[in-house]
Amino acid sequence: MFSRRTSWDLAPTAFARALAEHRSSGRELLDLSASNPTRIGLHFNDSEILRALSSPGALEYAPDTKGLLSARRAVAAYYAERLPHSAKPNPDSIILTTSTSEAYSFIFRLLCNPGDEVLVPAPSYPLFEFLADLQDVKLRSYPLLYDHGWHIDLHSLKQAITAQSRALMVVNPNNPTGSYVQAKELGELNHICAANHIALVSDEVFLDYDHRSQTASPTLAANQEVLTFTLSGISKICALPQMKLAWLLASGPSHEVQPALERLEVIADTYLSMNAPIQWAAPVLLAERDSIRPQLMQRIHENLAELDRQLSQQTLCSRLEIKAGWYAILRVPVTSSDEDLAIKLLRDCSVLVHPGHFYNFAADGFLVLSLIPPAAEFAEALRRVLSCIAVYCG
Repeated sequence: MFSRRTSWDLAPTAFARALAEHRSSGRELLDLSASNPTRIGLHFNDSEILRALSSPGALEYAPDTKGLLSARRAVAAYYAERLPHSAKPNPDSIILTTSTSEAYSFIFRLLCNPGDEVLVPAPSYPLFEFLADLQDVKLRSYPLLYDHGWHIDLHSLKQAITAQSRALMVVNPNNPTGSYVQAKELGELNHICAANHIALVSDEVFLDYDHRSQTASPTLAANQEVLTFTLSGISKICALPQMKLAWLLASGPSHEVQPALERLEVIADTYLSMNAPIQWAAPVLLAERDSIRPQLMQRIHENLAELDRQLSQQTLCSRLEIKAGWYAILRVPVTSSDEDLAIKLLRDCSVLVHPGHFYNFAADGFLVLSLIPPAAEFAEALRRVLSCIAVYCG
């Protein structure tokens, strides 16, 4: 009765069962996997957001396949702050979607026939596997290597390319490694894509959260060497995942960008998924980042400092270098699988962490910690994690 593309193993994992049991018990739970920015105590401009959602323009149905022009102009202005004047994007190169997941589905439909392949980094977040299955696309991973910082394994990437490769994906900055595509790496990626006639796709949802400066790091939105699709949305940059506003931006050689946009318009027109109130509110929602980013960056810096302080007082665990994003990677002794360790921390310490294999780490010995919980909760949860690991390895 059901298609092969949905033939996932839906049985709960041991970790999922342990978490469900813990929650049903009513016991305390300190969450070091927190990813929902609306539930961590941030202060939003509630009145402005609600006022923007009540625009009279939303009462008229006037669909635009790419999205409302005023909304696309607001997105273009976001990139104009990060690019030189000569590279400012044209709103006509932007297509609005309800999520980056939908943007991915548009791109996969544009580029891939059933069975074609997309190259994805590992580690990275597991969303790609489900998106690929639903679009009848196969994933081939290429590794990110850690050696005094994260680097793309360009040799392995080249080896992973086949005749069925249609797109090369980067996450810039990566989640959870917090690493950017370096300028030299981008030059190599452009060369690889051009030589193999494949498109470059850059997921930049965490672009604004650079730990090293007060401004966002460079985007790939102005990349002109090969056909490039840059994805983002207000879920992370404005901490408003419930508002469902994202986009894809096309750049590159005009003889490739123009037909890509024409075909994407047909795909977008077929779904017409963006709703009017959110599109009319887009300029106000995007402006919310000016007050949200400083709050999140302060929280991230405080928790990262606390992480380093507690790590300095023991010798079993360390953290990997991170340049951006909401997460830190804790290197831990390998006495069992990462999933087994996460289950023990849940049961013994009432702390929820994500095991590294959730993000396709190649080996055990890694936990992924969120840096956005309230500072006091983060400090106590971390204390318990390190204390428990000391007992397990004692």
